[in-house]
Amino acid sequence: MTYCVAMRLDSGLVFLSDSRTNAGVDQVGTFRKMTVFENPGDRMMVLMTAGNLSISQSIRQIIAERTTSGGKTVWTAASMYEAAQIVGEAVRTVYERDARTLREFGIDFNVSIIFGGQIQGERCRLFQVYAAGNFIEAHNENTYFQIGEAKYGKPIIDRVITPATPLSEAAKCALISMDSTLRSNISVGLPLDLLIYEQDTLAVTQFVTIDEKNQYFQMIRSTWGQQLKAVFEGISDPVWNASPDQGANVLSTANAHSQPVRMLPPHSLMNANPHPAPLQTLAQQDSGNRQH
Repeated sequence: MTYCVAMRLDSGLVFLSDSRTNAGVDQVGTFRKMTVFENPGDRMMVLMTAGNLSISQSIRQIIAERTTSGGKTVWTAASMYEAAQIVGEAVRTVYERDARTLREFGIDFNVSIIFGGQIQGERCRLFQVYAAGNFIEAHNENTYFQIGEAKYGKPIIDRVITPATPLSEAAKCALISMDSTLRSNISVGLPLDLLIYEQDTLAVTQFVTIDEKNQYFQMIRSTWGQQLKAVFEGISDPVWNASPDQGANVLSTANAHSQPVRMLPPHSLMNANPHPAPLQTLAQQDSGNRQH
């Protein structure tokens, strides 16, 4: 498993990937999931992969070396869409070659790809490529893609990222998204690769490999947790069985008749009092305890 996220913004692109691979509890390895295809001044493209490592490595090598029947490569493609088609063809090539044999050994053809960048003459573009070789493109309504263990890092991105988000803020958001994933899933791990691409530079703008000693990421890990806890503690507790004139933080009212779905015990075991006492608020319980 892995986690990769990429964002397409008005000012450029952000790519972030972890580097952990798992073939079992005691077989944990480090393999970098991000590959850059760069011809400065002409094009800058980034490929990130998740899934079966042998499949993704084969796909990456074919992309770097393949020439299509029309004489095109990712190095000569006229557009990012055409380059994404070459990536999709590479996926299908590996599938046709390996999928049947893998299936005989009980292994699924499992690969997901994020592919994005810029070719001279067009804007930045970002694609997600599936195991069948088909793909979709990011637009303003959906400015980012995730692959791998995506669910833990999704909420912060949904709340923060818009096309107008500056690159530095998007990078911060991506790192917080990664931190949330690292805390919740041991199949994602350091080091991380973070690449920032500023539109129209046609070369890698900023790149860093982040390990456990990276000062900024350590600050993110500690500060984000503290801020979340502070916000959580600042939210009021719910009010139970509120009176009709109670107007704030009401979870249930005294005149509400909400009841759970109950399974009754056998008749011989039923309590002599079949009607349980009404629920009390914590404040009412405290008041009763003080009276005693």
